[in-house]
Amino acid sequence: MPDTALREAIAAAHPELTAIRRDIHAHPELGMEEFRTSALVAAKLREWGVEVTEGVGKLGVVGTIRGKRPGQRSIGLRADMDALTIAEQTGLSYGSANAGLMHACGHDGHTAMLLGAAKVLAQHRDFAGTVNLIFQPAEEGRGGAAAMIADGLFKRFPCDAVYGMHNMPGIPEGKFALCKGPMMASAGRWAVTFRGTGGHGGATPHLATDVTIAQAQFVLGLQTIVSRSVPPAETAVISVGSVHGGSSEAPNVMPAEIEIAGTMRCFSKKVQDLIATRIEVLAQSAAAAVGCAAEVALDWRMTVLVNHDAQTDVAIAAASDLVGAGNVKSNIRPITGGEDFAFMLEQCPGAFILIGNGVRPDGGSHAIHTPLYDFNDAIIPLGVEYWVSLVRQELSLAA
Repeated sequence: MPDTALREAIAAAHPELTAIRRDIHAHPELGMEEFRTSALVAAKLREWGVEVTEGVGKLGVVGTIRGKRPGQRSIGLRADMDALTIAEQTGLSYGSANAGLMHACGHDGHTAMLLGAAKVLAQHRDFAGTVNLIFQPAEEGRGGAAAMIADGLFKRFPCDAVYGMHNMPGIPEGKFALCKGPMMASAGRWAVTFRGTGGHGGATPHLATDVTIAQAQFVLGLQTIVSRSVPPAETAVISVGSVHGGSSEAPNVMPAEIEIAGTMRCFSKKVQDLIATRIEVLAQSAAAAVGCAAEVALDWRMTVLVNHDAQTDVAIAAASDLVGAGNVKSNIRPITGGEDFAFMLEQCPGAFILIGNGVRPDGGSHAIHTPLYDFNDAIIPLGVEYWVSLVRQELSLAA
């Protein structure tokens, strides 16, 4: 299909895709609860003549489109569907109708762009091979990629390569960014519970086993992991995000238990193991110092996202064909955000790319995972065109 015809087809679909995106935005669902969204995706795919398989990894949907030309290669294109537990503050007419839930990461837009590619590719099957459109549930830490893989994703829908895409506020419209090798961090959660006796903070503090001291020493100790245990050439992040203990109604009572939790990020298995070991040691030593006990829980929910060299070159070529090489930054610094598309890249060679979500006239932007964020509908056509360009790169038109 000529480029002009491609762009005309995508432009014609843009209003419908925008309506779909906003409908999904208005009805956000958490990971492994995307019943409405996955049903909508499956219905649209069937409406456009795409072969559909539902229930992959519980709520995943896979659409399969076979080209008209001879070819044995197959590729996967993946989008995520879940939302977050954030109360939306955008004031948009299509704002979240589900209290406390919000599409604050743009997965509504990712789904709409891949649906757009499905519609265009189903209408114009002038490629050689098979395209598997992978609509994944539960990207935000609830194990959607792993669930689809465990349900036989790449055995049931073989792929020679798999590709993912994410919008990025702060990158201007019409630009892409990625890098070879590690691009996004492994991401995990840690939690420590300190247990002691508690006691009266005014009359008999000397008789109490004070868990507040243990947690204070532990928090300070955490800061030494990155500064003194992780090699200087490596990157790691450890942050505290939650501390709970005692009651503001009874500040004279020393709590018998304090729970503290946070996140951890890095770019190698070696550093993962180091962080886990050091958190355990610091928690137990802080507890022992004041005579209390510590219970440690560690969960690396996402692995390091590593782009494969050959497929990264394909992604760069596909994006460059659309916006020019000067608008594709191919050597960005790795990002400490997590992305569970990484698990798919462990099973199949592929690449992950960022598409610019735009910048406001004042130079700012609302970051993802914030209550004021919204996906930019103006980039839907470019996202669709990127997916189609990838198909052209991987599944040559030549017979």
